[in-house]
Amino acid sequence: MMKQVLIGCVWMISASFGLAQTREAKVSQQVMQNIFEEIRTPYKYGIVIPQPDSGRMVDSPTVFRKGGIWYMTYIIFDGKGYETWLSKSDNLLQWTSLGKIMSFTENTWDATQKAGYVALVDTEWGGSYEPEQFGDRCWLSYLGGSEKGYEAGRLGIGIATSEDLTKPNEVTRMPQPVLSAIDKDARWYDDKTIYKSLVIRDKARKTGHPFVMYYNAKGEKGDDRGNGFESIAMAVSDDMKRWKRFGDKPLITRNTGICGDAQIAKIGDVYVMFYFGAFWKPGAFERFACSYDLQNWTDWTGPDLISPTEPFDKTYAHKPWVIKWNGVVYHFYNAVGENGRVIALATSKELSSKSEN
Repeated sequence: MMKQVLIGCVWMISASFGLAQTREAKVSQQVMQNIFEEIRTPYKYGIVIPQPDSGRMVDSPTVFRKGGIWYMTYIIFDGKGYETWLSKSDNLLQWTSLGKIMSFTENTWDATQKAGYVALVDTEWGGSYEPEQFGDRCWLSYLGGSEKGYEAGRLGIGIATSEDLTKPNEVTRMPQPVLSAIDKDARWYDDKTIYKSLVIRDKARKTGHPFVMYYNAKGEKGDDRGNGFESIAMAVSDDMKRWKRFGDKPLITRNTGICGDAQIAKIGDVYVMFYFGAFWKPGAFERFACSYDLQNWTDWTGPDLISPTEPFDKTYAHKPWVIKWNGVVYHFYNAVGENGRVIALATSKELSSKSEN
């Protein structure tokens, strides 16, 4: 009898724990709807970073704040490969180019591809948006490769550091990639090539580690049409230099097309992942998902955050960086249309070109 009671108690505790885990993993539709209302940006301000000329295309914004000034890193593709640039702004609307921070090199694993993304930016919604230092250095992750062309060849993720990310100085790069498709522990979803990455500080150690990387990658398996599809996965680190994959399946995937370019914001107790989708329905468009633990994500099933509607983004509207400042949500994204490949902005309230924030 006592054994049966003990078994019953264990079963009840296990069941309760299972419910807690389910509740932790799943974000309710009401919460998802509330998040959507908070982050939506129905007003398209327009282009904020144009192409420097017809031969150079602009891509992938990362926005941060330091010393009362806004900064944006972004990448330029010139036909040969990616280099990373820096701009600054007083108001998030008008931007001034400062110069390059990652340039082409010779005879390195990343010679012609250096697409950099600032790491450890404050993820608090409406927070400081300052990049946290670790070991007295500022950090970046970057897409690297040695073959010429648009995201050509087998790409990997590199790590770099800087004394001051507000100056257009070349960063210091680690000599080899920290994640690659040819790693021994490569998964089925990232054993072909790896693309953009985002590194955040997990202060609550939801993963058991202080640093978390979200990255999009393509596996050899492909989809039912024989094409490689891109998914969002994660890796973790204790020192920013050595990284290991976390889990054995993607966090966000459609098993076709692209899910990529994650950005994380923390709104209350909910982590929000902004990302873009492409080709699992026509075009490219901005989406989001929510999580309580940084690992299990509930995907939004409602309208796109941003989709092509204007001449400047009529082909693609994708690759998000979203912040809230002084009560206004700013959604920076890569727009492709009549003005080429540029960085555009949508906001939660209508702003004129003379607005100051």
